[in-house]
Amino acid sequence: MGGRRVGWRIVAGPDYDVEIKQLQATMKTIGQVLDLDAMRAEIADLGVQVAAPDLWDDQANATRVTGRLSDLQGQVERFEALQARIEDLGVLVELGTEEGDADSLAEAERELGKVKTAVESLEVRTLLNGEYDAREAIVTIRSGAGGVDAADFAEMLMRMYLRWAERHKYPVKVMDTSYAEGAGIKSATFEIDAPYAYGTLSVEAGTHRLARISPFGAADKRQTSFAAVEVIPVMEEAVEVDIPEGDIRVDVFRSSGPGGQSVNTTDSAVRITHIPTGIVVSMQNEKSQIQNRAAAMRVLQTRLLLLKREEEAAKKKELAGTITASWGDQMRSYFLYGQQLVKDLRTGHEVGNPAVVFDGDLDGFIAAGIRWRKRKDDDD
Repeated sequence: MGGRRVGWRIVAGPDYDVEIKQLQATMKTIGQVLDLDAMRAEIADLGVQVAAPDLWDDQANATRVTGRLSDLQGQVERFEALQARIEDLGVLVELGTEEGDADSLAEAERELGKVKTAVESLEVRTLLNGEYDAREAIVTIRSGAGGVDAADFAEMLMRMYLRWAERHKYPVKVMDTSYAEGAGIKSATFEIDAPYAYGTLSVEAGTHRLARISPFGAADKRQTSFAAVEVIPVMEEAVEVDIPEGDIRVDVFRSSGPGGQSVNTTDSAVRITHIPTGIVVSMQNEKSQIQNRAAAMRVLQTRLLLLKREEEAAKKKELAGTITASWGDQMRSYFLYGQQLVKDLRTGHEVGNPAVVFDGDLDGFIAAGIRWRKRKDDDD
């Protein structure tokens, strides 16, 4: 499309000349941030490694190499496909204008909206350049102040994130669920196995607040409850923290279901307490005690590694696990009475339909959070 047109004369609707130039400028910036030449060079190098006959002799390395290759190829393909859509949009507008084809221009207007959304999404992805942003994510939700309403709210948040992952077709593995005695959950931990899941969901970490008429208490009584969301990256097996046996206490118990009922006849669930820091990790969704202990140790090692790095960087308030889930430190509020609103207190982003948010429509909040974090980092 480039400079071969002289401008489109549109009586009504978008100014396509301006809109498309803005999209092209944004794509140019995205391409520079991604460093496409470097990505293509790495793809070529990984392609050589994948073609090696002994690749799968080391399964862990083979998985890492093939995963990285697939991710890079996907990023380049998405960028090139989006560039092609912008070019095609320009051609469609030019033909529609020259021929006075209202249907083509109407189609162009619809496509412009879709392309703008796609470019904004890709732009947000380029902001995920932190050390662990490309990793998969482990999410833990804990009920806070608010009694049974808080436990119910924690379960609502768990469903919200699982629905978000389902919308994006991201594989999810529930690692641990601790049910409350009445309704809801005390805590839950699950892994989202998708590239950049950590960088994307890490802006969801913090205290979430729910205000509604309680379905569990007196009629027409407003109840405020809290839940904490913690997000940590999945670490490669090679990245380990040495944990002396004397620093941990391991307790075993039977897996439980809703209402506290036992769902297992053996003590397969594992709870590991790191005595020096007080960090507690429990796992009960694997079939054997050995598997649950291995999964719990992996999460504990990740938390201790993050703790060590954050202490070195003097960023204690960012520490996963220090969220208090009570008044004074909430990052998002969900109002289910009166005004019916979900509002992020950091970014100002809000949605007037809580039902769609709880059904996993979180991309607007996440994109706003990523941009907010980038501005905050630039200011620091």
